[in-house]
Amino acid sequence: MSKRTALVGGGSAGIGYAAAEQLALSGHRVVVTGRRAHPLESAASALRESTGSVVEALVNDMSDPDAAAAAVTWVEERHGTLDVLVLNAGGPPPGRILDVGDDQWQQAYDLLLLGPLRLARLVLPRMAARGFGRVLFVTSSAVRQPQPDLATSVVLRSAVTAAAKLLAREFAAEGVTVNCVAPGATATERRRQVLDNRARLEGKGYAELDAADAAAVPAGRAGRPEEIAAVVAFLASEAAGYVNGTVITVDGGRTETI
Repeated sequence: MSKRTALVGGGSAGIGYAAAEQLALSGHRVVVTGRRAHPLESAASALRESTGSVVEALVNDMSDPDAAAAAVTWVEERHGTLDVLVLNAGGPPPGRILDVGDDQWQQAYDLLLLGPLRLARLVLPRMAARGFGRVLFVTSSAVRQPQPDLATSVVLRSAVTAAAKLLAREFAAEGVTVNCVAPGATATERRRQVLDNRARLEGKGYAELDAADAAAVPAGRAGRPEEIAAVVAFLASEAAGYVNGTVITVDGGRTETI
């Protein structure tokens, strides 16, 4: 089997970085993408050093209407194929459902739903023609257990989950799978931003809310990005060829629904 190529969104930090590392360690060529050049280049350099694999950086804004075609063209010109697509984007600013303005909804819609769908629309037929492909949406466990102060994430990632379910049926017979990975509380900068916002609103200290949030998880702690990345790497593998159209929640047991 020739080496496959993975494109990982939000690859400069957090879950995206960890996913890129796991994919590189499992033998993929990896392109990390995001909106800021310096963090991406630094991440790509660190990943090359830690994994010994080919890792490149591509500055690309998923909310830009032209970004999807530009990204696919760039990857295919350099590597021939795009075999694994990890659609991971930073969460929108925290806010309750009635406090989110129209502009905020539009920005979040472009970033979390429309941008990823543009990419999926381009790459899925190409993957099917080659007989292999993996599309992974990194969403949130808040889709299954909504958090009131993460309204845009809950609403739009619920839409992403529905879209992934529909996409999963399109090319399943051609060796292509589409799945969601739904992280719970994970030790990233995003979690810190959410807890900082709650601390301001509730007039409490960060440490207090951090401890309370961890205590609400049966595992007693926030997850590590590499624990999310391990699931991403599995779903991207040959071994996961019969896992399709599902949501794998990685949250230490916090989600209470069956």
